[in-house]
Amino acid sequence: MVALSHMMTYTTKTFELPKLTGLSEKQVEAHLGLYQGYVKHLNLIMEKLADTRSGALKLDPYIVSELRRRFAFEFDGMWMHERYFEQFEDGPTPLSSNSPLAAAAKEKYGGAEEFVTHIKEVAGSRGIGWVAVYWDPRAGTLHTVFVGDHEIGQLAGLPTLLVLDLWEHAFMVDYLPAEKKDYIDAFFANMNWDVVENRFASAVSAA
Repeated sequence: MVALSHMMTYTTKTFELPKLTGLSEKQVEAHLGLYQGYVKHLNLIMEKLADTRSGALKLDPYIVSELRRRFAFEFDGMWMHERYFEQFEDGPTPLSSNSPLAAAAKEKYGGAEEFVTHIKEVAGSRGIGWVAVYWDPRAGTLHTVFVGDHEIGQLAGLPTLLVLDLWEHAFMVDYLPAEKKDYIDAFFANMNWDVVENRFASAVSAA
C-alpha cells in the first residue's frame, strides 16, 4: 500500500477566558488539561489507524476495531469541550428577551427564564454526562437532552447550541458531588449567551 505523505492532526484551541464567578483558576486549568488530553489521544488514534492502513503498523483486527470505537469518544470529547469553553469567552451576557432564540425558547418552554430552569432541571439528572441543547430544523423546535458519554445520546445531525459539562472533572476542584447544583449555577453565571444566540442564528440560516 502507498503510505500517506501526511496526516491531518487536530491542535488544541486556546480560549480567552475572563476570571470566572464560582469557578477557580485551578478548576479551569485542570479542566483545560483534560480537554487537551482528548485532542492528544484523538491524534494518537488517527496516527495508529493511518499506520495500519499504510502497512507501517500491524495490529490485531480486534485492536483496530476498538481504536475505531474509541475514536468517537475522543473526538466528541474534544468537540464538546471546545463548545463548552467558548461559552465563557468575552464574559457573561444575558439571553436577549427579543432574540430569535428567546422566541424559540418561549414557544417550547414558555419563556427565557423557563428555558434556563428546564436546562437546570435536566442537568440535575442523576449521573455524569452533559446537557446539550439542539435546534431541530425539521420540527422547528429546541431539544434539551441529557447525554451520557460523549458519543452516546447525541441527537444525530442536529446543530448543538449549548453544552453543559456534568462530568465530575468539570467541578470537583471547587464542589463536592452533592454541590453539583452550585456548579450549575456558576456555569450560568458565566454564560455568554451571545455565543449561543450566534450558534442558533447559524443553525437556522443553514437549514
